[in-house]
Amino acid sequence: MDYKIAEQVLQEAVSDLQTISDFVRWTASSFEAAELCFGHGTDNAWDEAITLVLDTLKMQKSSDAGIFSCRLIHSEKQSIVDNVALRINDRVPLSYITNNAWFAGHEYYVDERVLIPRSPIAELIENHFEPWLLRSPKTILDLCTGSGCIALASAIAFPDAHVDGSDLSEDALSVARMNRENLHLEDHCELIQSDLFENLSGKKYDLIVSNPPYVDADDMASLPDEYHSEPALGLASGNDGLDITRQILAQAANHLTEGGILIVEVGNSAPALEEAFPNLPFTWLEFERGGEGVFLLEKEQL
Repeated sequence: MDYKIAEQVLQEAVSDLQTISDFVRWTASSFEAAELCFGHGTDNAWDEAITLVLDTLKMQKSSDAGIFSCRLIHSEKQSIVDNVALRINDRVPLSYITNNAWFAGHEYYVDERVLIPRSPIAELIENHFEPWLLRSPKTILDLCTGSGCIALASAIAFPDAHVDGSDLSEDALSVARMNRENLHLEDHCELIQSDLFENLSGKKYDLIVSNPPYVDADDMASLPDEYHSEPALGLASGNDGLDITRQILAQAANHLTEGGILIVEVGNSAPALEEAFPNLPFTWLEFERGGEGVFLLEKEQL
């Protein structure tokens, strides 16, 4: 999509628009005209416009509708139109513009070093992995932790558990450490640089959760521009999207306690996974808020 919003249009908005409501309406209509891809926390132009405007103004979403009649000063208006230009002209995902994303009810810092949190695994964490966990886990591993969102949300959900978050990327772990500090979880979550299980020798877990790279080559080539802003290391996983998942399946049993479970997201690569492993009894999990391609296996099934 070659649509660009002109500088003249941006400056007319700064000059003519006055209130938060004005900017939300203008931003939403500009997003619609640009035919943006929504998939990093919102799914429509209106919600994305509200989020961009309020986050740019450092305001929390509020049930008080009165805030939308507030008039803005020039610098606030300029900041909004600058961010709208980034979102439309450069196709930068909103969370990279505002440097924040929500996951399982908690706010995380994100930038271009990590994927933007959006996994349906958040719903599992909020539900304490019921009914799949037969006991409260004492040890949890988030493999390919990225921003740390799954590991840290799990640490909040299970305050008596020890949680490890591992990732190959030191850049990603730098972001995860920021989030761990922001959430005051330094004593509850260890972050480990590791190529999958390489640096986890001798460790065993009641629960291993992973949202690894799983995008196949065809899908990588056709991803919207917004997704190409994200690190390819966190997305691409070979021709069929299963390069990393194959390694997880081969090694996970050695790192699970008796009765432990493995939960992995493979998204659109689910059919390829079932074809590649016809004898594995995958349990495919369902989500009330949408999402698919997440399987569960018990240690004894691996």
